[in-house]
Amino acid sequence: MHRHPPRPDRPSVGKNRYEFRIRGRLGEKLLATFEGFDAEVEPVETILRGSVADQAALHGILEQFEALGLELVEVRQIDARAERLRPANAGHKSTE
Repeated sequence: MHRHPPRPDRPSVGKNRYEFRIRGRLGEKLLATFEGFDAEVEPVETILRGSVADQAALHGILEQFEALGLELVEVRQIDARAERLRPANAGHKSTE
């Protein structure tokens, strides 16, 4: 199998971490559909953070939000190093 190096004109996602902000508070049933993601449930939105394998996986997650009728407020790639430096009380993992 021959592998080609990434082309500079086509960005590669790789195993990057993303943060998805969804309007509203997601319950346990919906959160369970996003296995592998950390969740923070805040008063007006739910924040999901996790690794995304590649561009196709990212599009699949976005399509899943749409299929579930969820309103995506923001999506952004996050720096895993900066995320580890967040204070422990800056958020919590959902236990709802």
